[in-house]
Amino acid sequence: MTYRTALDRLGALVVPGVTNYPMTALPPTLDRAHLPALLVLPGEAEGDRLFAERGAGFTALAFQNGPRTLSVTVTHLLLTAPVQMGVGARAHLPELIDHIDAYLLAMSADVTLGGVLVEPARVGVEPGEVRYGGGEYHGCAFRHRWTLEVAP
Repeated sequence: MTYRTALDRLGALVVPGVTNYPMTALPPTLDRAHLPALLVLPGEAEGDRLFAERGAGFTALAFQNGPRTLSVTVTHLLLTAPVQMGVGARAHLPELIDHIDAYLLAMSADVTLGGVLVEPARVGVEPGEVRYGGGEYHGCAFRHRWTLEVAP
């Protein structure tokens, strides 16, 4: 299995009430008709961390013929409403929290993305205002930390 397969499976995650855009179909910008939306972004979303986490690169077990693994960070960005709509963040909190709960429920049903990941995905939840495509949105960055096996 490949990194691409894992990204494709994340892009196919079904979260009720949310459109999930795979990496191959990311819209350049979003309007209200696209929301709520999930966007698969390899690495970090644009400009949303002061110090970005880095993957661990290739690591080999102590055994010469043991599996080699690659650690990567993937952001699955949830956008619920544009910030400029004039409604405060508190008005969007119930909807955002409901979408976060639905997302975590969907992920918990398949924590290895169909066996592509060596270990269950480790997912951090970072709600707040997020930027995408030149706009600012109320939303959440789901930070996935994956371990993939790499064939020698």
